[in-house]
Amino acid sequence: MTNPKEQISQMIEAKRDKFIAAADRIWSTPETRFATEKSVQPFYEILEEEGFEVEKGLADMDHSFVATYGSGKPIIGILAEYDALSNLSQVADLGEQKAEVPGGNGHGCGHNLLGTGALAGAVGIKDYIAANQLEGTIKLFGCPAEESGYGKAYMARAGLFDELDVALSWHPWDISGAWSISSLAVYQVYYHFKGISAHAAAAPEQGRSALDAAELMNVGVQFLREHIIDDGRVHYAFTDAGGESANVVQPTASLYYFIRAPKIEQVEEIYQRVNKIARGAAMMTETEVTIDFDSACYNYLPNHAVTTAMYENLLTEGKMNIGQEDQDYAQRYYDSLTDAARQSLVTRAKQFAPEADEAEIQRLGSLPIAEQIQPLVFSSATAGSTDVGDVSWVCPTAQIFVGCEPQGTPAHSWQWVANGTSSVAHEGLLAAGKTIAATAYDLLTKPELVQQAKEEHQKTLDGEVYKSAIPAEVLPR
Repeated sequence: MTNPKEQISQMIEAKRDKFIAAADRIWSTPETRFATEKSVQPFYEILEEEGFEVEKGLADMDHSFVATYGSGKPIIGILAEYDALSNLSQVADLGEQKAEVPGGNGHGCGHNLLGTGALAGAVGIKDYIAANQLEGTIKLFGCPAEESGYGKAYMARAGLFDELDVALSWHPWDISGAWSISSLAVYQVYYHFKGISAHAAAAPEQGRSALDAAELMNVGVQFLREHIIDDGRVHYAFTDAGGESANVVQPTASLYYFIRAPKIEQVEEIYQRVNKIARGAAMMTETEVTIDFDSACYNYLPNHAVTTAMYENLLTEGKMNIGQEDQDYAQRYYDSLTDAARQSLVTRAKQFAPEADEAEIQRLGSLPIAEQIQPLVFSSATAGSTDVGDVSWVCPTAQIFVGCEPQGTPAHSWQWVANGTSSVAHEGLLAAGKTIAATAYDLLTKPELVQQAKEEHQKTLDGEVYKSAIPAEVLPR
């Protein structure tokens, strides 16, 4: 008799071409933030064909969805993303940086794979439920704007995750493993300065420079960095520098700030101090400032019970079918790394396989596609930010990484965009789908695992209650 997880894997393999075609289609129409009209269409087509009930346009987002199959408990959520990044257009399969569309968007974080891998997992466990009359409900969440805007945070604010018993997700990476650390909470805020234009040479005294105000704000924030917690992070970009004429006192200037810290209340504290600096800069230049809150997300809380189960499935169900041809293909991206980056891979290989001899360490560290799966070690470390954090405050949540990106290359890079339609990328999304579906099977058939996860979740919260950090009047845009 076929092992249930083997059966689920075979069900996903039987539909592999469908998921791969969807991933490549999303790669070819990269869209950012909430404007994912084309990117969401492959999900609608496949989910409706597969018999899911699809609700569209939820939580004030036109291109969000929740697709449901089954009935009863447990209710398992699977999180799908499909947004891209701006200014990361890249020619596919090319070993050097070259935009396909100059200034265009690109899938530099692999969300074309992330979303379709989650879809494959949802369809795989759905097929097994249907074939074996299992009780339980699967919900696939279509979540725009993970990169900037945080669709899941808006969905959490709307209560869309409240009925879930557990949530599962994954992310492409340059090595496989489980997400066993936290992430940084973050606020995204616009600061718009308004001044008075004037001829910069003939009548400078009549002008009030919004650009001066923005630059003074940035200087003030640079000094603030010395006086915030070590794990705090503050980044900014100019979205309006007032124009291109140097002989005009610029009447407008706008900044876009990301403010991060391990806890949402720490972000709030830094945010209030940044606001004071912005208002001070406006006072110094006799300009006006408008503080425009964009979005926010919480830090991620990995659920140890479900993460451990997911990691064990990754070891068996998450293996990619990678051959020498795939390694040869990815060599072009490995060759683009600096010597320091390559040496860091050797160091990492030794850290993850301390018992290996030097020759094996050098081999593992020089592979264009990683063979290793990093050990599962939970820690209080933090890295990056993700709106999966909001989900993890609502219900037990687990994520894995699948090493389907070239080893040593960073997320948000041209290398990841170029690799996005390769056979390695396709193997990664299928491995992720199988791991997600296998973990969903464990949750459906082991009520004690669900109970353990929920008890741990309550202990982790320690009496804290999730409250969205996004003000009620702020809507997705």
